[in-house]
Formats: sequence, C-alpha cells, structure tokens
Amino acid sequence: MNDIGAAEGKAFPDDEMLLADIDRFLDELDPPPDDLVQRVQFALALEDLDVEVARWERMDAHAGVRGSGTGTITFTVSDLTVMINLTKIGKRHRIDGWLVPAGQYAVEVRVAEHGTSSTTADEGGRFVLEDVPQGTTQILVHLGDVSCRRTVVTPTVVL
Repeated sequence: MNDIGAAEGKAFPDDEMLLADIDRFLDELDPPPDDLVQRVQFALALEDLDVEVARWERMDAHAGVRGSGTGTITFTVSDLTVMINLTKIGKRHRIDGWLVPAGQYAVEVRVAEHGTSSTTADEGGRFVLEDVPQGTTQILVHLGDVSCRRTVVTPTVVL
C-alpha cells in the first residue's frame, strides 16, 4: 500500500538513532525522581488493601516543602472531605485537619521510614498531628466502628 517507510515492524537506522537521542534528552531534562521506587512501595504497602483512595481536590500554591512552609490541601472521596493545613516547624511539620462530615474518627499519618502516629478527631471533625517528620506521607481516616469500619487514604504528599 504505502512503500514509504520501513518494512512492517522494522525501523530505519535513523529512527533508532532519533529514538536514542530522545531517550537521552528525556533522561537529562526530566529524569524520574531518585526516590520513585520507594514512593511506589510506600503507597502499595498498606496493610489493609480494602481502602478508598481520596483524590486531590485543591492545593494552595504554598503547600508542601517548596512553598513558605505552610499550605492547605483538600482531599475528597464520595461522602468525606479531608482538609489539612501544613505548618513547617524546623525539619518537622504540624498537620491541622478537618473532616466533613464531622465526627470522632481515628486518624493516622504514615511517613515513609518513620512509621505511623495516630489521633482521634474531635466531635467537630478537627484533629492535630504534631511533630510529623519530613518524607512521603499519607493520611488514613477510619470511619465507623470495628464491626463496619471503612478506611479512606489520601494520595501521598511529600513533606
């Protein structure tokens, strides 16, 4: 049909050189993060795989470590909204959070290579996690009692 180009399934030698140049170009300008494998392993290491993953709803321009050290991030999943405010204190962080709808739910923060700390939201849905180390972080919210517990996990955030 079309006799311009390489035979089916084969590339011209120039194509291979062009693809190799593109590969080198991408490696130099946009390499994968050095800790990509550790981040993926951390995200997959949840003991209870029966979780709902919240999605990013909104993040202000100053959230995370590249900003001023403070910032607000909002996550949502079906009927739950999790809003957190990050405050950097030295090399640690304080997380002030609010859950909507409000309730006394168990809240955990997981930080890669630093373990887990937990607290309970008050009846207004407010919680505080102090002295949170830097690193790849997820927040888990446990809704309901032990007999019908539901767990929501946020996407990872690098503090």
